[in-house]
Amino acid sequence: MTGQRIATRAAACAAVAVFAVAGTTAAQADDDIEALPAEQIADRSREALLDVSSVHLRARGDLGEGRPPMTVNLSVDRNGNCAGGVDLGEGKGSVEIVKRADSVWLKPDADFWENQVPVGGSAFEAVLAGRYMKGSASDSRLRPVVEACDLDTFRELVSDNAGNDVGTFAKGEVTTVDGVRTVPVTRTLHGQKLTAYVDTGGEHYPVRITVLGDGADAAVDFSGFDEPVPTATPSAEDTVDVSAVLGRAPAQS
Repeated sequence: MTGQRIATRAAACAAVAVFAVAGTTAAQADDDIEALPAEQIADRSREALLDVSSVHLRARGDLGEGRPPMTVNLSVDRNGNCAGGVDLGEGKGSVEIVKRADSVWLKPDADFWENQVPVGGSAFEAVLAGRYMKGSASDSRLRPVVEACDLDTFRELVSDNAGNDVGTFAKGEVTTVDGVRTVPVTRTLHGQKLTAYVDTGGEHYPVRITVLGDGADAAVDFSGFDEPVPTATPSAEDTVDVSAVLGRAPAQS
């Protein structure tokens, strides 16, 4: 199940690319954020994003890495809970994902089994018959999903790349993104234009990050800051144990 990890890390990479140059401390100026230098705006927005306990992210498009455009639509939190799905694009398949505490539920569609598991995928699909497969978060076969569902994985990618001297920011004109007043901060690296649209009010979260150029045309939208991840989980009748699908050999930790 590598598709989920690829897609979610692709979303994180967009944030890393924008915020990597930001320092580890943000000057908390009392004046309007719109009047601050671009680097300080980016820094404050990055710190706000790192402080959230949960977030909903929707990433879509092509990051220019030779993979088809894909879509990630996930709510995640620091406790490793998540709910949503990943569409690998171009008919490559999609997967619904639910993780709650120590349990993980996955529902790949027919295209996923055909394209991602060409040997034996049809048999797996037949066993599931439209149901979720359920496993333990400690199952090594599901580790990529578990990592992708943890907000801390995303935070570490952003935090670990902070402070790198990889470019300078430029501040753009105030604009509205999905009804939110934002100030864009942009930098260019390796032929790609990277822009974070920062909320001018509240905690100054980034509400959108875009990557454009050198084969890339992608966007990541952030919302639902500190809102609980949905708690609904598939019923027992709609669930098949993962070992019945992926084989009965014991998973190795």
